[in-house]
Parts: sequence; structure tokens; C-alpha cells
Amino acid sequence: MMRGTDEASGSLFSYVDLEARIPARHPLRKIRQVVNEALASLDGEFEALYTDFGRPSIPPERLIRASLIQILFSVRSERQLMEQMRYNLLFRWFVGLGIDDPVWVPTVFTKNRDRLLTTEMSRKVMAAILAHREVAPLLSDDHFSVDGTLVKAWASMKSFQHKAAGTPPDDDPSNPPGPDSPTEDHEQTPTETAPMPRPDRQSRNAEVDFRGKKRSNATHASTTDPDARLYKKSPGTGAMLCFMGHALMENRSGLIVQADLTQADGTAERRAAMSMIHAHSPGSTRQLTLGADKGYDSADFVRDLRQACVTPHIARKSRHSAIDGRTTRHAGYAVSQKHRKRIEEPFGWGKTVGGLAQTVYRGIERVSAHFVLTMAASNLARLPRLLGA
Repeated sequence: MMRGTDEASGSLFSYVDLEARIPARHPLRKIRQVVNEALASLDGEFEALYTDFGRPSIPPERLIRASLIQILFSVRSERQLMEQMRYNLLFRWFVGLGIDDPVWVPTVFTKNRDRLLTTEMSRKVMAAILAHREVAPLLSDDHFSVDGTLVKAWASMKSFQHKAAGTPPDDDPSNPPGPDSPTEDHEQTPTETAPMPRPDRQSRNAEVDFRGKKRSNATHASTTDPDARLYKKSPGTGAMLCFMGHALMENRSGLIVQADLTQADGTAERRAAMSMIHAHSPGSTRQLTLGADKGYDSADFVRDLRQACVTPHIARKSRHSAIDGRTTRHAGYAVSQKHRKRIEEPFGWGKTVGGLAQTVYRGIERVSAHFVLTMAASNLARLPRLLGA
């Protein structure tokens, strides 16, 4: 066999269509088809958000597809996403950019995305995907599971300061003294040169010893993200500044049908579970089932579920359980307890792939919008296998 030459061809034009460069059985083909048809159903929602005059924005369909591809491929920032879209043909094809179309400036993309992708719009995108003609038959209408997970906030423990002393210290090198700051009163002649001051400043990341100090959400707050709360989910684990994400999963295919994010506290999971059940099946008279872990075994929560025609398939506590033999004697209880553990899979996917291990956003609204969209992306990641594409 003759040796090939290592010479660049230098071709000026390419006659291969961008569509032809994507393999026919690539999983993104089915995902893109479902996303495009779901976004087409939201055309009226998009039309209501924009005016008939002014500077054209980035098309909302492209914004959402770009945000989804960022989650699906673990792109850590918008700046890196724009860089990838300059040379990654797969990204360009999925978003809808041509081979010669310019890529957006990262800050312009971020501002347009924050204006469009609110928590409510993320929920509408998820609902449109679930209502797709190929996805809807995969869903169960009667059997669900619920759980919550902690999302670490983009704030350090050093930012968790007393509310009365939440202002940055005067010796912070990032805050230089202003023109009205007091200075040493030394007499100087016009011909003298003032000596350069040598203030004794501490490091911006100084060591802090929290041992023996009591801190709680009642008296302290984060100066970086005031919406974050200090919380630990189980005894023996360290507390951290975080939010609490919630998801409602249907038990047939394990797809997330509702998602929410709240501030972290001891009753947030049960409140969010009731809210998601009512949002997904408002006024339902069918007898639904809801699987959950022991954290939901509360007399008040079980009573509210029964009043809402929902059978509480909740894991029983060893003592003082609100679940009795009326529920556990049925075979469906054991089935729900088996299926409810699958809800950890979207949470695990969101933290390892979707960037939910520690959010890069601040404020509960932005973190909530990203959490809901990540749960929608986790559904999309499973569709090619579920649909046999």
C-alpha cells in the first residue's frame, strides 16, 4: 500500500450540506425533532413576549435549543458555548445556525436568555415536550413518585454573615477608599513628595475559624446570594448554603412531569409535593398513587394526600408512622416502593451532566429556571432509547 501524503487540500468551498454531516442514527436527531415540534406549539407564547418594533432579538427557539445543548453536553459557561458553536458543526445543526451564520456575543446571548427563560417558560417547555404525540403515550396518568435534592448555591460559607454586619469590611482590597476617606494629617511642603502609604490589609480569602460560633438562617444571610439557606438534609452531614429542588416522576417510563425549586427547609419537600400534584392533575377525581421516602411520612401530609384522592405509597418510619396496614397490604404499595427509587436517576444525571451539583446562577428565580430546564433535558436524554430511535 502506498503511503499517503500529509498535505492540506486548502479547499475554499464545501459542497456537503450540514444536514448530511450528522449521522442518520445520531440520538440528537430524535431529540431535535421532538424539541422543534414542541417549540412550534409554543409559538403563541413566544409571540406574546415580543413587540412589533425595535431591534430584533435572538430567536427564542434558537435560545432554548442552545440552552438545551449546553445542558446535554455539560458546557460550563455561555462563553464556552459560543466558542464551541464557532467550530462544532453538531451544535450549529442542533441550534439551527447555518455553516456561515455568525455566532452571538456571549453577553448578548446571556441577556436574551435571562429575559426569555423564566421558571414559567421552562415549565411550558417541559410541558410541551411531554405533550408531544410520541412522548405522551409513554406517561402514566395514575402512578407517580416524588423526591427532593439539594442544589449547592454559588456562595461560600464565608459569605454567610450576620445580617446586621453584612456589609463588606473597609479593608477589602476590592473596595479602595474613596476621595472622602480620612487620611493621616501630615504637613507637607509643595516640593515634598508624599510617601506611598502601606496599609496593613488582610487577604481577600483570609482564614476564618467558625468553631464555637452559632449561625442560623434567622440571624445570618449570605452576602453573595441572599436567597440561599444554610441546610443539611440528614444528621451527620455538614450544612451548606443551598436550594432544594423537587421533582414529580411518573412511574411507567420514569420521566419527570413536574419540577420546582424552593428555599431549603424541613417542610419544603412536602409543600412542593402537594403543589406539584395539584399542578399536574388539578381537580382530579381519579385515585392516584404517590411513592416517596420516609421524609414524607407525616400525619399532616398523608391526610392532605388522602383528601386530594391520592393514595400515599410512602416508606414507613420505624416509629410513629402515619402509614398503616390499609395501604401496605396492597400489592401496589410494594410496586410503588420499587419504582420510586428511579427518581434518583434524573437527579444524578442533573448533577453529573447538567451542572446541578453546584449551580453557577444566583437568585432563586434563575436557579429555579435552570433546574426545571435541566429536568426537561434529562427527559430528552432518555427519549431516543424509549422511542427506539
